[in-house]
Amino acid sequence: MDKMNKSEIISNFAEQQISLMKQIELIPYNNEITLISGVDLAYWSDGDKEYAVCCIVTIDFNTREVVEKKHLSGQIVLPYIPGYLSFRELPLILETYELLEKKPDVIIFDGNGYLHYRHMGIATHASFYLNCPTIGVAKNYLKIEDVDYSMLGNRAGDYTNIIINGEIYGRVLRTHSNVKPIFVSAGNRIDLDSSTRIILDLIDKNSYQPIPIRLADIETRELRRKLRLG
Repeated sequence: MDKMNKSEIISNFAEQQISLMKQIELIPYNNEITLISGVDLAYWSDGDKEYAVCCIVTIDFNTREVVEKKHLSGQIVLPYIPGYLSFRELPLILETYELLEKKPDVIIFDGNGYLHYRHMGIATHASFYLNCPTIGVAKNYLKIEDVDYSMLGNRAGDYTNIIINGEIYGRVLRTHSNVKPIFVSAGNRIDLDSSTRIILDLIDKNSYQPIPIRLADIETRELRRKLRLG
């Protein structure tokens, strides 16, 4: 990708994000949840080519039992461009989603949603194609406009809002006492309070991450190992 093409591509991506941003709906979610999915990707390189595997794990929201697992791998052609990660990941995610035999009520992404420079993290961007409420859960903080997040208490359930230019972008959430926090943001068709409630409902003693994301992460790591060995 030469400099001219890269500049044109970034400009086009930004226009798409700004257009979609106007359609985001941050609304309370009060529907019953039966199935909920976690989405994660893992990358690796082979020579000068880059590959990724996407895994979607769906569980029963009430019993926590795994209902379905689907995965797909492929070459990633678009290079990483800060702020535009969703364009790199979305094609493989959508293809994997089409493999699901049972569609979930809510989808959680290992990444950001509204907590993004233009409110268009992967959880938000993907929602427009999946026709489903989405939530972003990131392990690392995306620093926007040099704004740090405020410290929070050490008890499970403690949180602080991430406020940038007077607007709440997301939330720093402690899911276990004295364990590092996660960064929760609404994706689309759901609000931050509803997202937080759902995430806390999906925390068990095994991890500080919600169950669907933890299981998807385990799957992608194992699949990546197998695929790399070929």
